Amino acid sequence: MHRMNITRRAALELLAATSALARGRADSDTKQLKITPGPFQATRESLAAYEPPEWYRDAKFGIWAHWGPQSAIEDGDWYARNMYMQGSPQYEYHVKTYGHPSKFGYKDTIPAWKAEKFDPEYLMGLYKKAGAKYFFSMGVHHDNFDMWNSKHTRWNAANMGPKKDIVGMWKKAATNHGLKFGVSEHLWITYKWFTTSHGSDKTGPLAGKPYDGTNPKFSDLYTNDSHVYWKLPWNEDGIPEAWRQHWYARISDLVNSYEPDILYTDGALPFEEYGMSVVANLYNLNAKKHGGKTQAVYNSKRREDCANGTCVLDVERGVVDKIWPTAWQTDTCIGDWHYKRGIQYKSPKTVVDMLVDIVSRNGNLLLNFPLPSSGMLDPDELSVLSGITKWMAVNSEGIYSTRPWKIYGDGPSTKVVKDPKSSFNEKGRKAMTAEDVRFTTKGNTLYAFVMGWPEKQAVIPALGTNASPQFGKIEHVALLGHHANLKWTQAADGLKIELPQQAPSDYGVTFKIVGA
Repeated sequence: MHRMNITRRAALELLAATSALARGRADSDTKQLKITPGPFQATRESLAAYEPPEWYRDAKFGIWAHWGPQSAIEDGDWYARNMYMQGSPQYEYHVKTYGHPSKFGYKDTIPAWKAEKFDPEYLMGLYKKAGAKYFFSMGVHHDNFDMWNSKHTRWNAANMGPKKDIVGMWKKAATNHGLKFGVSEHLWITYKWFTTSHGSDKTGPLAGKPYDGTNPKFSDLYTNDSHVYWKLPWNEDGIPEAWRQHWYARISDLVNSYEPDILYTDGALPFEEYGMSVVANLYNLNAKKHGGKTQAVYNSKRREDCANGTCVLDVERGVVDKIWPTAWQTDTCIGDWHYKRGIQYKSPKTVVDMLVDIVSRNGNLLLNFPLPSSGMLDPDELSVLSGITKWMAVNSEGIYSTRPWKIYGDGPSTKVVKDPKSSFNEKGRKAMTAEDVRFTTKGNTLYAFVMGWPEKQAVIPALGTNASPQFGKIEHVALLGHHANLKWTQAADGLKIELPQQAPSDYGVTFKIVGA
C-alpha cells in the first residue's frame, strides 16, 4: 500500500508539473500575433500575392550547415530520437558508450558539443569560393535545442554546449562574404518526435524503467507531455494549442532577432494562423529594408502551400519530374544530415549532376555539409567541396541567373520514369554520361551541359534542324574553359561538335550556343 501511495503521489506530481508547464507556456505565449506592418496579412488570400525574388531565382546554389548538439555524438541523424528506441543502432551505440538512457539521456550529451574549432568566417569563405550564393544555419532541429540566444527556452547554444550564438555568428559571416542568409526550423513536429524519450525498454534487465524524458525537471526539453508516447505520423494531429503557441513564440523570436533572407520549415507551413503570421511577418520585415517589396523566401515542403504564391516549394532529396513553373528547391546532403563517422559522401560528380539537372528544371540546390562536433569540415568533405569549387570556376556562367529552356534535357536520363512524389527519389539516380545533356538559357544564349566527355565528338540531338522543339539556326558554339574555336555542324539529327584533346573540367562540360 505504501508503495502504491508513492507511485500515485509521483504520478500526481508529474501531472501537476506538466499541466503547470502547459499553462505557463499558454500564459506567456498567448499574445496577439504581432505582424510587422507591410504588404502581407496572415491569410492565405494575402500571401497568395507573394512572388519569389529574382535574386533567389538567380542564385541557384546554397550550402547548409545541419549542425547542432546531435553532432556531438557523430553517429548520424535523429540521434536524439533513436537513442530512445531499443534495438536501433543509435540506441545500441548509446548504451555501449554512455550507458542506459534512463540514467544518461540526451540532455547529458549536450555538454560534449563544444564547437572548439568552429570558424564561420573561414568556412563561409570556402562556401563562397565553391559558388554558394546563400547559406543556411540550423535554427532549431527536432531535438528542441535552439541554436541562438533564445528568449523562450534555456536549451540553447548561447547557454549550453559551445555557449555561443551560433545563428548570429553564421549570419555575421554570411553578411561579411556577401551571401544571403537562411535558417531552418524543424521544431513544429518536436512534440511528437521527441516522445520516444518518454518510453522504456520492452525487454532486458531494465525493461519498464522509464527513460529520462519522463523526469518533470526536463520536460521543457523533452516536451511537456511526459507521460505520453506518440507515434509519428508527420502531421499536426494531437499537437495541443500550448505547443502551437510555444512554437510561434520561438520561431517569431528567431525571425525578429536575425531577420533571415530565407526561412525553411521541415514540413508543411504549420499551425495555420500561427504559421501564416510568421511568414507574413518575415516578408514584411524584409520589405521594410527593400522599399516595400519583400526579397525574402519561405520554404515549405507541401506543394499545396506553394501552389498559389505564399512560398517556394522545397523537395527533400529529390527532383521534380519536369520544368517547374515557379522557382523551387531541392535540399539534400553529401552524407547523413547530422555528421556520421565513416560515411561515404556523394562525389563531386554526383553533386554536379544534381545541380545541373535541378537548375535545368527551374530549381535551386541547397546542399548540406554536416559539420563534425568540432565545427570544422573533415578532410573528405573538404575534398568534395574542392571538386565542386573547381567545376564551378569553369562552368558557373551556365548556372547563375539562367532560366529553363523549352525542354530541360536530352539523352537516356530523360527517359527514366521518376517518382511523381519527387521527394526522396534521389537514391534511384544513376550517374549521367556524355549522352546526357541539360539546358539553361540566359538572354539569347543557350547553355548545353554535356555530362561526360565524349571520345571525339559531342552530339546533341535536341539541337538538330529536325528536332522538336526547334532551337533555330545556330550561329556560334563555344566551350566554357576552352579559348580556341571549335568545329561544329548542325545536322538534321543533331548538333555535332568536334572536341579538343583536353576536357576543361572533370565532371561535365558546358557549350555556350548562340543562334537565331
